[in-house]
Amino acid sequence: MKTRVALALAAQLVVTAPAWAQQTLIHAGSLIDGVNDAARQRVSVVVEDNRIVAIESGFVDAQASQQLIDLSDYTLMPGLMDMHTHVDGVTNAESYTEGFFKDPAYFALRATTYAEATLMAGFTTVRNLGGDVSLAMRDAINEGHIQGPRIYAAGKSIATTGGHADPTNGINRHLRTLEGDPTPERGVINGPYQARQAVRQRYKEGSDVIKLTVTGGVLSLAKSGHNPQFMDDELEGIMDAAKDYGFVVAVHAHGAEGMKRAVKAGVHSVEHGTFMDDEVMALMKQHGTYYVPTITAGRWVAEHADQYPAIVQPKARLVGPQIQKTFAKAYAAGVPIAFGTDAGVFPHGLNGREFGYMVEAGMPAMAAIQSATMGGARLLRIDQELGSVEVGKLADLVAVKGNPLEQISLMESVTFVMKDGEVVKAP
Repeated sequence: MKTRVALALAAQLVVTAPAWAQQTLIHAGSLIDGVNDAARQRVSVVVEDNRIVAIESGFVDAQASQQLIDLSDYTLMPGLMDMHTHVDGVTNAESYTEGFFKDPAYFALRATTYAEATLMAGFTTVRNLGGDVSLAMRDAINEGHIQGPRIYAAGKSIATTGGHADPTNGINRHLRTLEGDPTPERGVINGPYQARQAVRQRYKEGSDVIKLTVTGGVLSLAKSGHNPQFMDDELEGIMDAAKDYGFVVAVHAHGAEGMKRAVKAGVHSVEHGTFMDDEVMALMKQHGTYYVPTITAGRWVAEHADQYPAIVQPKARLVGPQIQKTFAKAYAAGVPIAFGTDAGVFPHGLNGREFGYMVEAGMPAMAAIQSATMGGARLLRIDQELGSVEVGKLADLVAVKGNPLEQISLMESVTFVMKDGEVVKAP
């Protein structure tokens, strides 16, 4: 009797036991892990499901249950992170008017190509700072319907009346009357109570992060590119609500006064930072505020100033060339840096150019790569899951052929991409 029971139980165990998971074994000629300041040579990384389960020195032999990926001529790195993208669209000469002729569905479908280009460039995680379709795109990517990076989306940016990101700037009186004055629901606030309402609306809509435009901007149809546009009490209202809901808050800022107000209020990152002065840098170091430089966007708008509306052109020529100079000073001063490009100001998929501009301005190649790995992960508070090649972390991995520490331009030619344990691009 006991024997029959034991056999029945054993048979049940065989039937219900899960099949052994397939493992992927990667032989990497060099490994930049996102944490250490030196690369490791000849390393084997084992991935099971969507996690890194082992990292061993040397090229270990593949087992029967393992799929081998030979990257022995490549440098393996954590999946790259861009902390400032707009995967919803591209700003160019046509973008100022195409909203009158195209339906929202068109922009959503077109944006899927931007998301895929970003992923194929090696950026497995992005923080999307403003855009109407990024929340839906995030969900579609997470559910496997389309290819793209892991998106942390802000939804509609929050502005003040007439400020950068007020969607009614520049349109005629008749259209403004039809549109009506934008409300906190549409991302335009005046005063601390509306500021709190706007944050709560972003939470209601499912935003992951908050984006504010605390100074004028280059590409908006408004005169100033750098004047302060939020009062202290409005920033206090934003941050009070953001803390309650656990939001990371990013601020678009070109002018120093707007940055000072924002950093003192406790925001988590300053984007662009064009006219950052010594006082701002000291405040950012004191508060641990990250700087996301977006040099690529600055260079692009300066080089293509003639393609924009007349009111934009002088701002593009003034602001664009300055960002790289400011970045050089901020890095030398020890301001925390997280990688970000403002992709969408320039064509998606060119995000890797930022590495070269950072190195050109004085940042070592390893530090630039770390700013796009653990730097971004820490800013987003996801460093326990992503940002480095460590056992237990999610398997987001990219590789380039050769040594990017000696030739940083290789970061523009990522040839291997694994996101969440799945190979989406192979050499």
